[in-house]
Amino acid sequence: MSKTLEEYPEMLTVEEAAEYLRVSRAMGYQLARQYRITGGTDGLPVTQVGRCVRVPRRELARFVMRGGTTPADRYAD
Repeated sequence: MSKTLEEYPEMLTVEEAAEYLRVSRAMGYQLARQYRITGGTDGLPVTQVGRCVRVPRRELARFVMRGGTTPADRYAD
């Protein structure tokens, strides 16, 4: 049975975010890398915590509510 987003910690690992999104671990890291390369305009929202990369639960919820798009996607035509 799948967990609800509220059952995850405030800061998820990329693997946990990928599990929630039901995508592969590799896709999770690809989306995280895309976010970092584009300066936050595209991809899975991540933040650096020491040497670790984490996905804030609140940002993951926003990402899902936008249908997996980032703010820049809303203005692209």
